[in-house]
Formats: sequence, C-alpha cells, structure tokens
Amino acid sequence: MGRQRDPQSLLNGPFSADAHLSAFLEALSVERGASANTLAAYTRDLADFAGFLSSRKRTPLNARENDVSDYLVALDKRAMSAATAARRLSAIKQFFRFLLDAGHIADNPAIVLKTPRKARPLPLMPDEGDLQRIMVLAAGDRTPEGVRMHTLLELARGSGPRVSELVGLPVTAARSRERILHIKGKGGRERMVPISLEARAALDRWLVARDAFLPPEKSLAAKGERFLFPSTSREGHLTRQRFGQLLKEYALRAGVDPAKLSPHGLRHAFATALVAGGADLRAVQQMLGHADIATTEIYTHVADARLVQLVNEKHPLAAPLPKVKLAKEP
Repeated sequence: MGRQRDPQSLLNGPFSADAHLSAFLEALSVERGASANTLAAYTRDLADFAGFLSSRKRTPLNARENDVSDYLVALDKRAMSAATAARRLSAIKQFFRFLLDAGHIADNPAIVLKTPRKARPLPLMPDEGDLQRIMVLAAGDRTPEGVRMHTLLELARGSGPRVSELVGLPVTAARSRERILHIKGKGGRERMVPISLEARAALDRWLVARDAFLPPEKSLAAKGERFLFPSTSREGHLTRQRFGQLLKEYALRAGVDPAKLSPHGLRHAFATALVAGGADLRAVQQMLGHADIATTEIYTHVADARLVQLVNEKHPLAAPLPKVKLAKEP
C-alpha cells in the first residue's frame, strides 16, 4: 500500500488547469479515502472524456446528454471493453454529480444513461489438491521463511483478506488471543474476520520467528516493527508482489504449475468454500469487506459451476451409454 500522492500531482492532459477536477479528486481522497491508483484512474478516464468534449468545442460545464451517449458510442467503436466503458461512465457520473452539488452546473447530463452491461467472469481459483500440496510443504518448513509462508497461506485461505490487507496487517492484529482479525479495508472501513485454530497456531509460531525479518537499520526496523510481516521494503512490510513471487516459488517446489496460483485466488477459494458450504451470503459479504452484495453473489455462480462439473465427472449417467447391438428381425 503505497503512500498517497497529492491529487493535484496526478493531473495531466486537458484537465491540467481545471480546478473543478482538482477539487473532485481532493474530495475522493479525503472523504472516501481513495488511493493514489484510484485517483490516477479517475484522472485518466475524465481526461479522455474531456478530450472528446474538446473536439466538440465543449467542456464538462456545458456538456449535454447526447455528448455523453456519443462518447460511449465512440468507446465502443474503439473496441473498448464493456468493463472499461462502465468504469468511465461511473467516473463521469460521479464527476457531474459533484459539479451539480457544488452549483457549477444546473443538470446532470449523465443521470439517465445506463451503465454498459459487462460480463462478470468467474474468478480463477487454485485446484484444492495443488493448494493442499503447497500448504503441506510450507507447514513442514520450520525455517523463518517457511513459518512466514505457512502463516500467510493459513490466513489467506482461511480468512479471505485482500492481498494488500494481509501483507499490511499491523502486528497488534495477531497478538490478541482471540481467534479474530481486525482488518482495515477499502476506504478505511474496519471489519472483523475469524481465523482457524491452525491459523492461530501458525501465528503464534510466526511471532517467535518474526524478529528475523526486521531490518538491521534502526530507522527501517522502527518502521517495520508496526507490521505483522515486516520487511526492508519502502512500505515497511512484505509487499503483495513479493508474496506472489513466494507463492509461485513454493508452487514449483511442490510440483504445482505456478500459473494456476495467485494470492488473490486464495481469497476466491475462501469465499467459494463458504458459499458452497451453505454460509449466509450477507455474512460472506461482511467477511470479504464487499460494499455491494452483488460482488459477493458471483461466488454462488462459482459454486453452481463446480457442482455441474462434479455431476458431469462423477455421476454414472454422465458417461456415454455403451452401444447396444440390436438383433435383426427375422
């Protein structure tokens, strides 16, 4: 989780001198806790829209509904994916809502436009057998590196935090004897997620081995002491990129194709296991930290897809019927 930059430093292109966009980005940063990456994405999307308006000798302050709808048509002609078009329309709508609330425009020209429908791909998840082999390998590695990896896997697979949330956990999150993690998620929202007995035992072993990863330099060590998984990185904790590299290294050692594994896939495996086991969807939503339950509902489709696969593979009627030779009539 990198340090947020000043929204003004993100401005470029047609909006470089636009105080309205600067104020909008500032509001996103302060009121909603938007990250630097999010602010940069909003800037790019709105700058592209501003360029389109400029070609029509218009600005966001005098844009009309047909300008926005024509922009969406232009995106389609550019073979822009529905997901990208939906994201850009969302940014445009939010910006116009901001301008309307601030009294800079009298009407929101994008308010009646519908978001382009986008297919929601099913999340990729690791094979349970492959994941189990990696878990066994990490559990048997009693080096500090192995204890750390085993703890990361137990928490990722058993509690479902986002990768950035997992690697950035404060050390105080693990020192409580309760089997609960307090996680600060997107927008600074806090939630509690349970941890298993195995994860709690792995955490206890990790707290003993953790000092081996504190940087020798005093200034860096002081920074890393705040985190459960300290490192010499700029952030002071293990980065999500490094966790991904370690996961692939362990996959190779376990004889598993590393292309089939990712840290985010462990979160998907956690959610799918809960839904397939009959967990209440609202409870899963809370544990995952989803703002919209529609995001959580995708795991019901994953569970259905796996059920279909199971029937097709295991049910006796799924096998082709043997050919029967009919006797010729006399």
